[in-house]
Amino acid sequence: MFASLSPLRAASLFALAAGLALASAPAGAQQTTSRMKGMQLSNDQPIQIQSDKLEIQDQQNKAEFTGNVKVVQGTTTLQAGKMIVFYKSGGGSVASGDADIEKIDVSGKVYLKSGTQEATADTGTFNLVNETLLLKGDKVVLSEGKNVFVGCQLAVTMRTGEAKLDACGGRVMIQLDPKSRKTTN
Repeated sequence: MFASLSPLRAASLFALAAGLALASAPAGAQQTTSRMKGMQLSNDQPIQIQSDKLEIQDQQNKAEFTGNVKVVQGTTTLQAGKMIVFYKSGGGSVASGDADIEKIDVSGKVYLKSGTQEATADTGTFNLVNETLLLKGDKVVLSEGKNVFVGCQLAVTMRTGEAKLDACGGRVMIQLDPKSRKTTN
């Protein structure tokens, strides 16, 4: 389904995928599994990628964006020190915008923001083949307003919205603001 996305659109999808609607879960659990509502890709919005350097390596089927990488589409922003786009051999070229993207890796203070939702991590991978998002770090932080989720690894299956936050031997920390609950009339 995502195999025909251009590298810019794939990078945007990675950013959008990380803009999760956060769900509450029991505090103190070493692992939290929940269904999280994934964001939709805005195909009608332009995508802009900025970096200090871009190196396209068609022989290795990859493109490396390094230094102050910033991807913006609509209200969604991804920032990182480095972003590597991997694409299939014979599946087009990044330079022509028709690369068959397999995965996107980001590293170096990863920051994702979509609307009111934010995520930070040390590294991230969006696998377009199996439609998964993985954020890792000493401290992976997801927040929406005053609701905060902290662990060391967040795995999201994009098809189903299933998400799992691990503590990697420690404990998952969740802080929920009771004022953020939806009220029913």
